[in-house]
Amino acid sequence: MEYNFRNIEQKWQKTWDEKDTYKAEIDKDKPKYYVLDMFPYPSGAGLHVGHPLGYIASDIYSRYKRLNGYNVLHPMGYDAFGLPAEQYAIQTGQHPAITTDKNIKRYKEQLVKIGFSYDWDREIRTCDPDYYKWTQWVFIELFEHWFNKKTQKAEPIAELIKTFESEGNKDVDAACDETSLFTADEWKKKSEKQQQEILLNYRLAYLADTMVNWCAELGTVLANDEVKEGFSVRGGYPVVQKKMKQWSLRISAYAERLLNNLEKLEWTDSLKEIQRNWIGRSEGAEMKFKLKDSDLEMEIFTTRPDTSWGVTFMVLAPESELVPQVTTDEYKDKVDEYIKETKKRSERERLADAKTVSGQFTGGYAINPLTNQEIPIYISDYVLMGYGTGAIMAVPGHDSRDFKFARHFNLPIIQVVVKDGEEPTDPQTWDDSYDGKEGKMIHSGFINGLDVNEAIEKTIQHIEKEGIGNRKVNFRLRDAIFSRQRYWGEPFPVYFKDGIPYPVKKENLPLELPEVDAYLPTDKGEPPLGRAKDWHTEEGYPYELSTMPGFAGSSAYYLRYMDPHNNNALVSKEANEYWQDVDLYIGGTEHATGHLIYSRFWNKFLFDIGWVCKDEPFKKLINQGMIQGRSNFVYRVKGTNKFVSYNLRNEYEVTPIHADVNIVNNDILDTEAFKNWNPEYKDAEFILEDNKYVCGYAVEKMSKSLYNVVNPDDIIEQYGADTLRMYEMFLGPLEMSKPWDTNGIDGVHKFLRKFWRLFHDNDFNFSVSEDEPTEDELKILHKTIKKVTEDIERFSFNTSVSAFMICVNELTDLKCNKKAVLEPLAIILSPFAPHITEEIWSLCGNIGSITVADFPTYEEKYLVESSFEYPVSFNGKMRFKIKLPMDISAKDAEKQVLGHELAQKWIEGKTPRKVIFVPKKIINIVI
Repeated sequence: MEYNFRNIEQKWQKTWDEKDTYKAEIDKDKPKYYVLDMFPYPSGAGLHVGHPLGYIASDIYSRYKRLNGYNVLHPMGYDAFGLPAEQYAIQTGQHPAITTDKNIKRYKEQLVKIGFSYDWDREIRTCDPDYYKWTQWVFIELFEHWFNKKTQKAEPIAELIKTFESEGNKDVDAACDETSLFTADEWKKKSEKQQQEILLNYRLAYLADTMVNWCAELGTVLANDEVKEGFSVRGGYPVVQKKMKQWSLRISAYAERLLNNLEKLEWTDSLKEIQRNWIGRSEGAEMKFKLKDSDLEMEIFTTRPDTSWGVTFMVLAPESELVPQVTTDEYKDKVDEYIKETKKRSERERLADAKTVSGQFTGGYAINPLTNQEIPIYISDYVLMGYGTGAIMAVPGHDSRDFKFARHFNLPIIQVVVKDGEEPTDPQTWDDSYDGKEGKMIHSGFINGLDVNEAIEKTIQHIEKEGIGNRKVNFRLRDAIFSRQRYWGEPFPVYFKDGIPYPVKKENLPLELPEVDAYLPTDKGEPPLGRAKDWHTEEGYPYELSTMPGFAGSSAYYLRYMDPHNNNALVSKEANEYWQDVDLYIGGTEHATGHLIYSRFWNKFLFDIGWVCKDEPFKKLINQGMIQGRSNFVYRVKGTNKFVSYNLRNEYEVTPIHADVNIVNNDILDTEAFKNWNPEYKDAEFILEDNKYVCGYAVEKMSKSLYNVVNPDDIIEQYGADTLRMYEMFLGPLEMSKPWDTNGIDGVHKFLRKFWRLFHDNDFNFSVSEDEPTEDELKILHKTIKKVTEDIERFSFNTSVSAFMICVNELTDLKCNKKAVLEPLAIILSPFAPHITEEIWSLCGNIGSITVADFPTYEEKYLVESSFEYPVSFNGKMRFKIKLPMDISAKDAEKQVLGHELAQKWIEGKTPRKVIFVPKKIINIVI
């Protein structure tokens, strides 16, 4: 029969489902291998061809490891909570659960069509109460633990309370908010409310006033990556900085461990560097600057205390609580106006903007503790509350941003470091600061003449001795704001008594999301849960009205996949000790500073409290590139409804317009389809070239608005899922971004048809031979096994596809139909093209699925070259080639060449004067 991919693919997808082919269960007789995809958020648009790229790669590797004897866990689920579904619900009044369920069914239908080897029995949805029960459970555990810096791990709050009761908090070294010292007696005398307020300063999940990105139109707090240039990414609504009481997770407590453990991960250096920068470790000192005419102090963190003699101004973050206290009446209005403008920018934007210089003098002054000089205090948006103390000492001579600020406001610049071998110069003549950490100190009191490193150490010793500062390690990593004023998210398992939060009893989980009459804030401005009836405990205590953010559900989903139906635990000890951690994780780089940091934090916490056996969740991580859209353009003659073909466009004044790529084939527009595509173009006229309308093209992001989205369903309908899978891999290296271009897909489809024909005769009857393979056939097979094995291990799937094409071409030329060659070829191709190879495997008479076959290993003996094809030249001109044994002597080579029938044509009866033989190179006959 001919290669009928539609029937074959539907048949095997049905068979895999009925026989649970990909079901994964604990099997201690096999080594485990856990392959994970970053699970998708199911949008209404469904998948486009760019989405499956990473899924196909992970599926190839999953199938490959299964063929190599591993027990493979390869699950799929859905990140189902989130703002898009809620916004759609607000617009339509339809419950987010309904649209989410519809979208998930659409996604799953598409994923099944592509032939992924997922264990669908393990499917999870973050919006399912049976799942978010365990997100709530983790939150309660975080609430009930604190971080002990002495042991560098999380410990129970209950044990901390015992310490408070016996000895107070003087010897407690915790990652916590600033807390006054108290004795055991003082602790016991405090009321329950007072004690709980103190404990909130220690808890890993805590409630506190925090600066957030507030979007009034969306009625919720937004993460930094949801804000761009002062507006929400979704909807484009204004976003301001606002102080609100929010739940936060004390992720900063784990900063050192998160940083140090990067070294043992098989991640790319670039991804590790992104995380290092995000965590942002720096060593230095914290110093106290008294405020003029006040008992107040400014605390600053600096990595360069040696430059204290070069301080010419101080800068506070606009959000600092000190701002109103240092601002004089004369400057109050200007300061208020500057703060108002700053609220429109996210912290990420402020941090990234190194070009803009802005600020405002407060009228206040601080006293430099090392020089006793009065230093003017400014506010500026380049100082953030989240890093250090929200205040800096500015040394414009040796910091580029301070230098620009000083130049902008005409402030003094003092040189306190000079490069070795150079003389001091006038900073007013400089084009920029000297930020180097090498040189000698000048104009710097007791550290004059010291090298920078010596000077830093001596300065720290001095400020500690004088009580004006101390040595400090600082991190840029901030605690994660965990509250969202939305409806469609996990409810917090928390109620309030006398304004103090208490956790719901674990046995009462899940606390399910209640029904509301609208998905909008209440008239009082409360989150949507404020609309819910009876949203309180049986005793009448109100539940939390905010919900958890999107990353809550994705921070431990990889653990739930190990044991998805367990009603008694997030994951059983047995399941976790068997599957342990994710061996291979594939996803996009956009999660480098969000999801990956949060997941690592959650995992380390669960490791601390004994619920997981590994302290890192993802052993190896690969970031797949992006498949970009290949847009097509038509060219409308201005003022008309005429469209001119690409190569004629310069003869007219035209406007380029995006055309739907699905009505364009190899850049040739289907003009009738174009007229039917949009009513605006129903009367369109076309100026053609060679009776065709040629479109222009550009590589852009794949987007519905650019009409360049390609639906994988359409590709599967036309070419089949195996063609789609192989073509996506063939486009280029997995980690690279590349444009989608259907112009090349036909070649991959022809390859599969050619592969199919190897197993069939000219009448398409299945026909394979039991004959022994020839040496050449075995060489082709084993060369391909070696190449594909090495490529898969390197995740170089595009070169694997090329190797398969070469192999099939060579076997076709040899008219090979030997089962001993073709059956192993089917096995090594099966991870890439599972449907066609399952059918071939079955036709070859095998019982059971090809997925349980053994991946063939290559044998070196078949790769050793036994002959060499010599180019034969006459008087230096190559005339033909001849294959000779590798170890042939010069005498025998001469004999065989001269006796060849083609040689007689060029010798023409003459006697050769000389035969030059260069082993494994050439043979040249001189006439």
